[in-house]
Amino acid sequence: MGSAGLLLVLGLAALLPADAAPCGAQRPDSSTAAQLLGTWLYVAGAAQFPQHQVEMLLIDHAFLRLEPGAGGQELLVSHYVAVGNQCFTNNLTYLEVAAGNATLVKHAKTQQTEGMLMNMSSENLLLIQYQMQKERTYLGQYLYARSLSLSTADKEEFEQHVECLGLRAEQIVYPPWRTEVCQVKEAEGSDSPHAEPAAAATAAPAPGTPWPGSAGN
Repeated sequence: MGSAGLLLVLGLAALLPADAAPCGAQRPDSSTAAQLLGTWLYVAGAAQFPQHQVEMLLIDHAFLRLEPGAGGQELLVSHYVAVGNQCFTNNLTYLEVAAGNATLVKHAKTQQTEGMLMNMSSENLLLIQYQMQKERTYLGQYLYARSLSLSTADKEEFEQHVECLGLRAEQIVYPPWRTEVCQVKEAEGSDSPHAEPAAAATAAPAPGTPWPGSAGN
C-alpha cells in the first residue's frame, strides 16, 4: 500500500472506545507521562494479516522520539524507519496525556485515535496496541524498548499480549537492526539515547512499507 493510501486508511480508521481496555490491561495515564520521554527502539511487532507481516520484514530498524508538546497535555511522536538505504521520518502522531485519561495515540491532522498504550511490567518497555476497523478489523501489537536487549521474560510477556488479541506468537516479527541508516546515539550528558538520521529523510516510507503500528487493511 502506498503512503497516500496508508494515510487514507488511518484517517478513516475507527478504534475501540477509549474506555475499552482489551484483556483487562491497564493503560498508562498522565502520572507516568514524564517516563515516556526520549527514544524508544522498535524491537518487535505482530500483525493480523500476512501482507502486513511481509511489509514489516522490509523494515531493518525503527524508533520513536517522544518530546513534550507545547500545551503540556501532549507528547509529540517522531517516527524514524529504516528501509533499504534510506531513513524515513514522520511526526503526524502524538500521545494524549490529559489528566485522568488513558494515554492514546492520535493523528495530528484528523484527531482520530489510532492506538493505545498498554502497561508492561518494566518501565523500559513501551507497548502500543492497534485495533482499527474499516471493512474489517485490523489487529496489531508493537513493542518498543529502551535497549535492544530483551529478556526471555520480556518476550514472553509480549507474546501474552499478542495472544490476548487473538494473534499467534508465530506472527511476531523482530527487525534485524543490521544497518545504521537511522542512527541512535547516546545524548551528551543524558542517560537516554536520541535519534539522529544518517540519511536524507522524507515524509513517508517507500510504497508498501508501513510505519510500525500503522498498517491499514
